[in-house]
Amino acid sequence: MAAPSVATLDPADIARVSDLAARAREASRRLVLLSRADKDDALRAMADALDAETDAVVAANAEDVERGRAGGMAEGLVDRLTLDRDRVAAVADALRDIAALPDPVGEVVRGSTLANGLQIRQVRVPMGVVGMIYEARPNVTVDAAGLGLKSGNAVILRGGSAAESTNRALVTVMRRALEEQGLPADAIGLLEGGRDAVRALLTARGQVDLIIPRGGAGLIQTVVTESTVPVIETGVGNCHVYVDAAADLDKALAIAVNAKTHRPSVCNAAETLLVHASLADEFLPKVLAELSGAGVVLHTDAAAGSAAEAAGIPHVEATEEDWDTEYLALEMAVGVVPDLDAALAHVRAHSSGHTEAIVTEDRAAARRFTTEVDAAAVMVNASTRFTDGGEFGFGAEIGISTQKLHARGPMALPELTTTKWIVEGDGQVR
Repeated sequence: MAAPSVATLDPADIARVSDLAARAREASRRLVLLSRADKDDALRAMADALDAETDAVVAANAEDVERGRAGGMAEGLVDRLTLDRDRVAAVADALRDIAALPDPVGEVVRGSTLANGLQIRQVRVPMGVVGMIYEARPNVTVDAAGLGLKSGNAVILRGGSAAESTNRALVTVMRRALEEQGLPADAIGLLEGGRDAVRALLTARGQVDLIIPRGGAGLIQTVVTESTVPVIETGVGNCHVYVDAAADLDKALAIAVNAKTHRPSVCNAAETLLVHASLADEFLPKVLAELSGAGVVLHTDAAAGSAAEAAGIPHVEATEEDWDTEYLALEMAVGVVPDLDAALAHVRAHSSGHTEAIVTEDRAAARRFTTEVDAAAVMVNASTRFTDGGEFGFGAEIGISTQKLHARGPMALPELTTTKWIVEGDGQVR
């Protein structure tokens, strides 16, 4: 799909984005001058404001949830959309967690003194203005605003229309908190409007420094193909758990069930379970029963289907499409493989490059898996659900990148910065 010509867009949308970007740019010039203490105080003020306005946020969210259900939204997406009091408290706490993290701005990445006496150093600096395009995940609104502020960036947020009321309420609360701290409210902007407004943002090259999409494959592909602004591509999560011949079966059972059922609507949930043939008779009846008991619809190959049939466990025959599907729901593809080579081949053929896991006590098998699997994160004897900025100790994340340039895996504060070279001399000339 070719990028849209600016001439084909609604002039009102172009003007709206230009105004939003100009105000964000002006705010970013203020943010770059802030000390860490200033930014941390603002983050804590935003968190306190969200706590104080929880009832208003939950009420706005209820409007979105009611509208979504009335429109036939899938329950997995409704779960992503929903904010209750506990979830509002969690996103407020995420802002406090960000405040506690080191400030990346000004960090010296590398430096040296040259033979001619010039002192050079490469330091982290903010990107400037970052556009964030995402679907019905209101927590992303808060995470993006907080990470943007801490890294010295102004953010322009474009959430899915399904969360329109919630996002408006969240942004209103956070902008007011910034103003009360004497900081520019335009450090956090909310882009409203239809698809042309989004396309105007994607083509605002020179006004916006970076676009980060976060959502399903369709949204990400649209942003990547249509944007003239640089994009960090976050990817879908077709994640696998492979239970190797040398697996501890108690670990394997806990990991497989957790990876699928802990929160099935997120990108680091496992979508495919692969089991070594030597363990199939012993392991499959246990794991299939646990998964089915948790409400998981099982899409099985012939061998896994036979095990399910013998144990009286409901299942459906897996199609070729199932192996490439990110279900984002209580559904899982299950297959039996003859060896590690076959497991690696299956992962190579179907992985989205997000997170892959092996359960094994064989160090050589683990080493091969971690070396040969091409993914942003590779787990050994751990659930795929750990691929997350918070779980990695980064605080709230802006997304999980599956590309290989600039950022890969969970993206937090350092990934929202670029660098500049600072050279200090004493009259040297070339």
